[in-house]
Amino acid sequence: MLTLLRCREALSRYTWRARAASGLTNSNHERSGQGKYRETVLLPATDFPARRETDSELRVQEESQFLQLYNWQRARKTKKEFSLHDGPPYANGDPHVGHALNKIMKDITNRFHMMKGYKVSYVPGWDCHGLPIELKALADLGVEAENLSAVEIRQKAKIFAEKAIEKQKASFVRWGIMADWDNCYYTFDPKYEAKQLDVFYKMYDKGHIYQDYKPVFWSPSTRTALAEAELEYNPQHVSRAIFAKFPVQTPPPKLASIIDGSSVVSALIWTTQPWTIPANQAVCYMPDTAYSLVKCGNTGERYILAADRVDSTALALGTKFEVLATFKGVDLENGTCIHPTIPGRSSPLLPANHVTMAKGTGLVHTAPAHGIEDYSVASHHKLSVDCLVDESGCFTVVAGTDLANKAVLSDGNETVIQMLLGSKNLLKEEDFIHSYPYDWRTKKPVIIRASKQWFVNTANIKDKAQEVLKKVKFVPSSASSRMLEMLDRRTYWCISRQRSWGVPIPVFYHKETGQPLINRHTIGHIIKLVEQHGGDVWWTHPLEDLLPKSVLKQVGGSADVTDFEPGREVLDIWFDSGISWAHVLEDAEQRADIYLEGKDQLGGWFQSSLLTSVAARNKAPYRNVIVHGFTLSEKGDKMSKSVGNVVDPDVVINGGMDKLKEPAYGADVLRWWVAESNVFTEVQIGPGVLNSAQDDINKLRNVLRFMLGNLNGFVPERDAVTSSEMFVIDQYMLHLLQDYASKVSDAYKGYDFGKVIRLLEALMTRDLSSFYFSIIKDRLYCEEEKNLKRRSCQTVLAEAIDIVVRSFAPILPHLAEETFQYLPNRQGTDGVFRTGWIKPNSIWKKPGLVEAVEAACSMRDAFLGSIPGKNAAEYDVTVVLEPGLLFELMETLQPEQTSSSSQLNELLMSSRTTLVTEMPLDLVAEASEIDSSFLINLEGGDICEEETYKVIVQPSTNQRCPRCRKFTTSSALTPCPRCLEAIAGKWSQ
Repeated sequence: MLTLLRCREALSRYTWRARAASGLTNSNHERSGQGKYRETVLLPATDFPARRETDSELRVQEESQFLQLYNWQRARKTKKEFSLHDGPPYANGDPHVGHALNKIMKDITNRFHMMKGYKVSYVPGWDCHGLPIELKALADLGVEAENLSAVEIRQKAKIFAEKAIEKQKASFVRWGIMADWDNCYYTFDPKYEAKQLDVFYKMYDKGHIYQDYKPVFWSPSTRTALAEAELEYNPQHVSRAIFAKFPVQTPPPKLASIIDGSSVVSALIWTTQPWTIPANQAVCYMPDTAYSLVKCGNTGERYILAADRVDSTALALGTKFEVLATFKGVDLENGTCIHPTIPGRSSPLLPANHVTMAKGTGLVHTAPAHGIEDYSVASHHKLSVDCLVDESGCFTVVAGTDLANKAVLSDGNETVIQMLLGSKNLLKEEDFIHSYPYDWRTKKPVIIRASKQWFVNTANIKDKAQEVLKKVKFVPSSASSRMLEMLDRRTYWCISRQRSWGVPIPVFYHKETGQPLINRHTIGHIIKLVEQHGGDVWWTHPLEDLLPKSVLKQVGGSADVTDFEPGREVLDIWFDSGISWAHVLEDAEQRADIYLEGKDQLGGWFQSSLLTSVAARNKAPYRNVIVHGFTLSEKGDKMSKSVGNVVDPDVVINGGMDKLKEPAYGADVLRWWVAESNVFTEVQIGPGVLNSAQDDINKLRNVLRFMLGNLNGFVPERDAVTSSEMFVIDQYMLHLLQDYASKVSDAYKGYDFGKVIRLLEALMTRDLSSFYFSIIKDRLYCEEEKNLKRRSCQTVLAEAIDIVVRSFAPILPHLAEETFQYLPNRQGTDGVFRTGWIKPNSIWKKPGLVEAVEAACSMRDAFLGSIPGKNAAEYDVTVVLEPGLLFELMETLQPEQTSSSSQLNELLMSSRTTLVTEMPLDLVAEASEIDSSFLINLEGGDICEEETYKVIVQPSTNQRCPRCRKFTTSSALTPCPRCLEAIAGKWSQ
């Protein structure tokens, strides 16, 4: 295929030669017969295309065996191991640019380490359970979905997940991601589920998992408990906030003297959730805070509230308060209030540390069934935690006939407000805009609701988790403190879900007592069944199979199998994915070198992985955590289909329906975008960004094409020049390349791929194109083919293209392999990735080498700066130096006094260069003189001298050579001596 392709590209090769040759001639020269020398010039020749062809990446993947690369590197004999554990993307939709950002970052990291000689472990995975998949799988069934059995729901959900996985996997492969695609992990795989249940029991056995009746985030729209990582916060949510009275029933003893009972005194509260008032069990205060008894200017009523909230509350109520007394919160101890909506019920005044003065009145209505802090108060003071709200978010019949079956976030809320109004305990009701949690799947508000759930006791694990986390390296480092803060705020982790599509919680419940049955015998049996048949056994097998008499006998006691029933809850998907370390890492004690995900996983997968690993084996599952930002549109907006700013990575690669509007950029453009972006903040993408990336890659291709073209016919093993024979400027270029290679390696090690791009672009544009290539073109084109001078710079080009291609190979694997396919005299079939990273070479770090060339460059800058926009070859340059170190350095570049072919002359690009210690006397009137200096720094600063010099520029007195175009001949019709020597015996006039 490659041979055929090169035949097809023969035309492009011919066109480039003709165009390059035309640069050495013009119509006047053609008429004068001087164009006849054109064919003697050694112009670049290569079939490497200047632009990427549409199918070139797929061809490169096939010919370079991208799909076989992972297994090849795993089979290598090396003791160096590198493990990047793949955080599983969710199998609920098409691939998107967030996937591209994440997977490409991982691939760049893996390819670099593989080239450095590591045996890379990277097993891709997918998170396959959970409500989003269940909802999408059933979306088209409508009402019919309500009549499906759990098994039918699971079957449809699995089919949906499998389709999403295949589509995502195909895209990841197309992006050039190197991975173990034949052995991916899936959270619905029977072996994975069995391992998950094993970790679950280990945590249970250690006391880290327990069942309790607690308030949790609850989604009425999906009828299930939610983890904090499954919440989105809507900053524009509108709640109906109220100020309400809790009349004092029993005055606090310490305040008996100021509350005489002759008039009613009320504790004043403010809440954004009026529907929770019926579940009130207490009113809380802050013990050390000052509180006031005030008299309302409008009604004469007396209220108790925090002293700091008196003025703001009066303003909100449209009145003025007269402060009658001020006292400490602790003085409210042992007081009770009348419940504002339920006659005959009282609410005690209780101290609590969660009370704040930022909003409200400094007194907090406390409903233990509907608040995390409220529950803590209830636990401490033995209060009731009765929940009056069902799974669909409606009041139960226990709430009373006025409230029963009404949704708490709508009709139920309104009814409670009317009840407060009826009892004359409502002071004010108003709309309040604030940030409020929503279900991330349905985009509908959630509530906090008490229910019996399974929990991970993070309080048991938190200290150890924070201790081991401090030893983990984070990039960027600021992510570490953010995750530590999140852990510190986490009170408990609800891991049970009331759904069908997930891993069953392997617990049996006694039908009469409701007590759970779980131990090593029951769980061991279930694990074996799940490993053989998958989690479906929990729904498909009869109870006698799930809990055989033989297992129940091991448990002990006189209970019969029929006394139990299997629970129908499944594990939280964050627990699903959080134990992936146990399934993927080969050794039970192993830690991954890298976890690399988006910043949202600081509260998600990074955290669930840490908690499960610490709970089960007392260590973190990772050594390093890399955290990237989110993808945004080119304008910095969140992507939305309705807005029309969504960027589809497959369209980026293959193009859209209208190729003019949506051209096919290819995978390497997508990969360049990832690498050049500041991935640790938000990453923008759009047509402008992609066009810019394509332009950058095209510039890179042109540089590669120049080097490939000028290496035509060069065989390194035969033609390479030793360092002792090499031009100083060529040695200097190799020095720059080694310095570049060192810096690029460090950038990759620091996961700073943007720096790799910046270093590459600087090398391409500044050091190679603008500097080195412009200097050596004359040698490449006009010296005799095998001349030592030409072979010297070809030796550099061979080294340069090797270093450059290897340096960008992890980012642009398709271009790297394609470039290697066009190397002249390519030896063997091994590509870039199978032949390793850049090999360091200290031979080019010679004393005085850098100083000599940089001093000459200083003189070159002075010379070129004096003739802006003019051809340097039209001028003679004289450099005047005092005898000394700088003069000696220049003599290494030009031993003779005057030369048109010395290394100094080549660097200056002038017609002729003269090196003297005194000012010449025969200067022409047009000569210009530039004074300058250069600081010489040798041997680490031991030798440090600043020496002055003069650059004298005057028009050349020679004619332009018809072959090399330099002003080095006495007649415009006759080639210069150098050119005559180059063509001698090979061409006759």
